[in-house]
Amino acid sequence: MDSSSAPLNQGQRDRYQADGFLVLRGLLGESEIAELRAEAERLLQRTDLIDSDNIRCRWQNHAETGECRFDCFDPVIDLSAVCESVARDPRILDAVSALYGEPACLFKDKLIFKPPGALGYGMHQDYISWDSFPTSFVTVIVAIDAADADNGATEVFPGCHQQGCLSPRDGMYHELTEDQVDVSRGVVLDLNPGDIAIFSGYTPHRSAPNRSDQWRRLLYLSYNSMSDGGERREQHYAEFKTWLQDRYAEYDKVNTFFR
Repeated sequence: MDSSSAPLNQGQRDRYQADGFLVLRGLLGESEIAELRAEAERLLQRTDLIDSDNIRCRWQNHAETGECRFDCFDPVIDLSAVCESVARDPRILDAVSALYGEPACLFKDKLIFKPPGALGYGMHQDYISWDSFPTSFVTVIVAIDAADADNGATEVFPGCHQQGCLSPRDGMYHELTEDQVDVSRGVVLDLNPGDIAIFSGYTPHRSAPNRSDQWRRLLYLSYNSMSDGGERREQHYAEFKTWLQDRYAEYDKVNTFFR
């Protein structure tokens, strides 16, 4: 591939290596976003799936009332051919592959709805130190709705990915403290519908509550490099389901299922 047809130029690749994130504007067109919006609305009607015992579902409290509400399907592409098409879109795969210098493989997928009032997520890295977890892990955000500071857009911390894993290597999820990260360098990922953001699994990030009166729906897609395990999405989710059920059992929630 010559440089004129490359999905990313050298400046973009250098910027990603330095900052640990990259934003690409307008990768998806208006008709594609309209289709994703309609699909998100259809999925939200899947009341047969939205159950507190279904480990596919994620929940988030309301920032003001504390009410626990549905927030996310993880995974999602087995529910939606539209989301799967985006997850395997050559434009996204080519961009991530350009960062790797080799083919990218889909590893994980989820659709976060973030309704008005929903809390955000504390500062963390997406990399978790399971033996099977790829060190080449990157996340791609596909903006279905606009994301900004008002509705709880993702905030990343440039350059911190170069420190590698900042959490205990015990295979558990950990939030980071502000003394581990230079929070003054935070960048809120302002995204328009159709934009994508790519960030390293080692890039610390967080999100604030959705203080707006609009939903902030984002499709989160994660990839690994071909040389770092190849295609192993199914393997990951088999392991992930077991891990989640073990975590729920610690709180005496033993009737969980996956549907």
